[in-house]
Amino acid sequence: MLNTWIASLLWPLSRILGLIAAAPLYGNASVPTSVKILLGVLLAMIIGPTVPALPAIEPMSMAGLLILVQEMLIGLAMGFTIRIVFAAVEMAGEISSLTMGLGFATFFDPQSKGRSSAVSQFLALLATMAFLSVNAHLVLLSALAESFVTLPISVAAVDGAGFRQMAGWGAKIFSAGMQIALPIVAALLLTTIALGILTRAAPQLNLFGIGFPVTLGVGLLVVSMTLPYLAGPLQNLFLQGIETSRLLTRTMAGQAPPAALKK
Repeated sequence: MLNTWIASLLWPLSRILGLIAAAPLYGNASVPTSVKILLGVLLAMIIGPTVPALPAIEPMSMAGLLILVQEMLIGLAMGFTIRIVFAAVEMAGEISSLTMGLGFATFFDPQSKGRSSAVSQFLALLATMAFLSVNAHLVLLSALAESFVTLPISVAAVDGAGFRQMAGWGAKIFSAGMQIALPIVAALLLTTIALGILTRAAPQLNLFGIGFPVTLGVGLLVVSMTLPYLAGPLQNLFLQGIETSRLLTRTMAGQAPPAALKK
């Protein structure tokens, strides 16, 4: 009986902590580890009674440890699919910064443990607020609870096609990032062409002296103009990421064709 109670808490907790560690907002480095563990334990106590029947295996046995590792990988995969959406937004900021000439203005990013540009940090904060405003963090927890029904805790190995499709979902970083940054890149391309024509018409002008302020000003102007129109694309990206995490668990359980995640 004691082993059953331990398993009913430990195995769901492993999947939940995996998602919390990889998902944005929950897994942010600024959130204390104790808060993440406490949140995972509370969610495990809530979700645990609704989990389908668990395999009759001792949690500390080799099979029980393999289940523990597998559940952790499932949670990490689900959280990583949402992290890719934020990576796409950050890439859009990186492309915009490089095009504007702000490649030197970098800050330390606690999420990636690296450096990111000012525009990238700004768009990441904007995406986080949009993530909270549409209650996507609650929808993600709902998808996590549904995953225990779609992909029950079992000693059987999951289908590896799900992890391959998760790698394919990573292409969204480049496509969505470029689509978000496209208005800024297009405006700055026209600005650069105009500066080139102006330099040919008046060779005495110092292109390096006037080029940087002009491109920087146009870039900031276009960013401010595109901000009101980012809500729809960001919401669609969040919904696609959460739906991909749902399809990911179905693919791992063998309930969905692998091509479902390519759409």
